[in-house]
Amino acid sequence: MLEQSLQPRYKKIATYLALAIIPLSGVATDIFIPSLPTMVKDLHTTESTIRLSITLFLVSYGLSQFISGALVDAWGRYKFNIISMLVFIASNVLIILSDSIELILIARFIQGISAGAIATAKRTLFIDVHDGEKLKHYLSIMSIVWSLGPIIAPFIGGYLEHLINWRACFAFLGIYAFIILILELIFSGETIKHYHELKIKPILDKSLIMIKTPDFIYGVFICSICYAMVILFGLVSPFIVEHRMGFSPVVAGYVSLILGFAWMTGGFIGKALMKKDFLPKIQRGNAIQFLFIIAMLLTTPLRADIFTLVFFAFAVHVCSGFMFNNYFAYCLGRFPNMAGLSGGLVGGMNYILCSIFSYGLTWGINPQEQSGLSIAYFILAGGILIFLLLTKRSKSAFVK
Repeated sequence: MLEQSLQPRYKKIATYLALAIIPLSGVATDIFIPSLPTMVKDLHTTESTIRLSITLFLVSYGLSQFISGALVDAWGRYKFNIISMLVFIASNVLIILSDSIELILIARFIQGISAGAIATAKRTLFIDVHDGEKLKHYLSIMSIVWSLGPIIAPFIGGYLEHLINWRACFAFLGIYAFIILILELIFSGETIKHYHELKIKPILDKSLIMIKTPDFIYGVFICSICYAMVILFGLVSPFIVEHRMGFSPVVAGYVSLILGFAWMTGGFIGKALMKKDFLPKIQRGNAIQFLFIIAMLLTTPLRADIFTLVFFAFAVHVCSGFMFNNYFAYCLGRFPNMAGLSGGLVGGMNYILCSIFSYGLTWGINPQEQSGLSIAYFILAGGILIFLLLTKRSKSAFVK
C-alpha cells in the first residue's frame, strides 16, 4: 500500500487532500493559543516556558524541512508522508496524556518534526503533478489555504478550552490528522518523477546555490519576518486580551480569528495582483504597513483597548499576508528541478528565522501592552524594508 503510485483518476482528489493537509502546521501552532494562560496555571509553569511550546514547534518544524526536502527527493513523497502523519498523531496522544510541561515540550518538538515532514512532502505534490499557469495557480491557492490554519485554529481552540479543556485542542489535531491519513491511504500515492541519490555533498552544493541566489534568500527572509508578525501576536495577545483586558479565552479566540482573516485577505489581494510588477507591489505593501504601524504608535497613548488593538493589528497583518503570499509562491517555484530540496529550504529557513525573530522580540521587548506590540511591529517592518532594498540593489532577474 505504501508503494502505490498516484492514479491519474485521483489526481484532483489528491490535490484537494494536499490542500486539506497544508493548514495542519498552522492549526497545530495556533489552536491552543487561547489556552496559554490556563496551561500556565494547570501545568504550574511560567508564561515564558509555555511560550516555548510554540517556539520549539516552529524550530523543529523548520529543521525538519531542511532534512525532509532532501529525503523526499531521494525516497519519494508518499511513504514519507504516511509515516510522518502516524508520528504526528502519536505526539498528540502523548500531550493529551501528560501532566509534565517537560514531556509536553518534548512532544511538541517531535510534533514539529513530523509536521515539517508532512508539509514538505505535500508541497512537492503540486510541483510533481502540475505545471505552467496551473502550478502558479495552485501554489498561490496553497498559500491562501495554509492561512486557514491561523484563522480557524484559535477560534476552535477558544471554544474547546471553554467547553472542555486545553487537552481537547490536541485531541482535535489527532482526529483531524487521522481522517486525512485514511483518505491519503485510499486516494493518494507516489508522485515523484525523478529520484535523486541521497548524497550529502551534492545536497549541500545545491543548497548553497539556492542560498547564494539573492532574490531567493532575501525572499525567504522577508517571508519569515512577515510570518513572525503573526507568531508574535499569537505569543502575546492571549495575555494582553485575557490578563490585561480581562476577557475570556473565547474572546481571545475571536481576536485571533479576525487576525487570521486579515492574513487571508492579504493572500487574496496578493493572488489578485499576481500579474503586477513584483518588487514595486511589495514595496507599496511595506510602505502601507509602515503607515499603519506609525499610526498605531502615535495613537496608543490616546487610546489603547481591544478595538484599537484589533484594528491596527488587522491592517498590519493584511500587509504581511500580501507580501508573504507573493514571496512564498515565488520562492517555492524558483528551482522547479529541485522541488523537494528547495521547498524544504524555504519552509525550514522560514520557520527557524520566524521563531528567532518572534521569540527574540517577546524576550527582548516582552510586549505586555499595545505600545510594546507596536514597537515590535515597527522593528519587523524595518527588517522587511532592509531586505527589499538589498533585493533592489542585487538587480535580480525577476525585479521589474
